[in-house]
Amino acid sequence: MMAGKGATASVAGVLPVIQTPFNEDESIDFGALAHEVEWAIQQGVDGLTVAMVSEYLRLSDDERIAVGRATVEAAAGLPVIVSVGAESTAAARALAIRAEEAGAAALMAIPPIAARALDDETERYYEDLLAAVELPIIVQDASSYVGAPLPISMQASLLDRHGPRVMFKPEAEPIGPRLTALREGTNGEAKVFEGTGGIALIDSYRRGVVGTMPAVDVCWALVALWRALVAGEEDAAYRISGPLAAMVAMQSSLDAYVAIEKHLLVRQGVLPNEVRRGPVDFDLDAESRAEIDRLLDRLRAAVALASGAPEVGPELEAK
Repeated sequence: MMAGKGATASVAGVLPVIQTPFNEDESIDFGALAHEVEWAIQQGVDGLTVAMVSEYLRLSDDERIAVGRATVEAAAGLPVIVSVGAESTAAARALAIRAEEAGAAALMAIPPIAARALDDETERYYEDLLAAVELPIIVQDASSYVGAPLPISMQASLLDRHGPRVMFKPEAEPIGPRLTALREGTNGEAKVFEGTGGIALIDSYRRGVVGTMPAVDVCWALVALWRALVAGEEDAAYRISGPLAAMVAMQSSLDAYVAIEKHLLVRQGVLPNEVRRGPVDFDLDAESRAEIDRLLDRLRAAVALASGAPEVGPELEAK
């Protein structure tokens, strides 16, 4: 049996999206990746995800599989979700098969984004992925970044035919009402993950999400926030959510997410540099960096106050 098969129940909780570290020549730094995964595990995450914010769309197919495999190997048995979305069904299917072979616990797929496919074509795309592998597949409605929202009826139809093997990461606006629509459209059976970086996690948790896929940079804060929600500690949850929401609000595009996350990982000693693959549509200026740093300090203080711990987010010396 492959590592990921039968793992549906374990895919829940805080499952942050890793950043792909690059050397100065933009080749992948696999040593830094292993260090990043080790650090995330130390923060108490429930698993890891390799997805769009991992700069996946700027990697070759072979690189995508290599990053997924390296993350699985470094994760020490924690579930790893690997994204396999592509611009054609054939390409996505090939990536899905290779990711399953690499030991992923579940797969996640955005629909093609170069052009909006017809609804029946999009449904067939997911059906073909489900037929190609045995792993759970998370339907990612990434329309907060690209494309148009996926119809709730189509998502419910996939769940009806394939059961709990189909899960969901809805990101279309408005987040809350669409979460409720998906819940009600599936009679409460949909297994849903929050995908807004944690900015809407409190509301999303009340609407029934089973996990969150935030950025890895402040995963320690999301672990604390998730645990507060599970424990019913509302004051602690809101205390953490304030500076976290202010930080995520500055991440106005996919490239802004990546730039800010890599900056924070470098500041915490997790990554050796902030190298991204271009072309990009966002760069951090000096004043934005200063504000992000102030918010990080406030977030640390909020988590410490909420948890009663003397310090949070332990840093590792960058390799």
